[in-house]
Amino acid sequence: MQSSAVPELAHTHTRPIHWLATATAVAGVLAFSSVLQPGAATAAQPAAPETKSAPAPMTPPDPAAVTFPIECGPVKAVVKKRASGDLDGDGRPETVAVVHCDSPMGTPPDGVYVLTRDADGGKPRVVATLLDPKDSTTVTDFAVRDGAVTATVLGYSSADVPRCCPDEKSDAKWRWRGGSFVRSTPSEARSV
Repeated sequence: MQSSAVPELAHTHTRPIHWLATATAVAGVLAFSSVLQPGAATAAQPAAPETKSAPAPMTPPDPAAVTFPIECGPVKAVVKKRASGDLDGDGRPETVAVVHCDSPMGTPPDGVYVLTRDADGGKPRVVATLLDPKDSTTVTDFAVRDGAVTATVLGYSSADVPRCCPDEKSDAKWRWRGGSFVRSTPSEARSV
């Protein structure tokens, strides 16, 4: 008979009662620790010198609150795209909206309008038309960045071109100068 160098220990053979005792002990520790919570912090912040806070920044004008100068007949005007930024350097944001009639067919022309509100935060209003829907153009790749409005404008070379399929494409940029928006065309009109 071969004997072991280590005597058999009773605790090395687990039985269900051992697992039950362990689970009960862990549950007791968790229950007890949930009762003993640290007290609320009572340290006070040092008093800071009173300062005047800057006025809250104004929110950009909401195109939903504006009636656009676009004739849509029995359908309504919809805002296709919008972007905001300070275009005239007065510290208040303007909103630029690309708007067209909600036509069930075809490609309705877009109008691009600049919205602002008075210094007192009054009702938004249209202050400039950058593109008139009467020009029969549509707008893609529209953005407001660094105080300028940029867009890709799709148009038609003649009245013979179907209104579904513009055949001219140009890039346009508008910037506030001398009290009005001035359009520059970074590249000449090109065919698509």
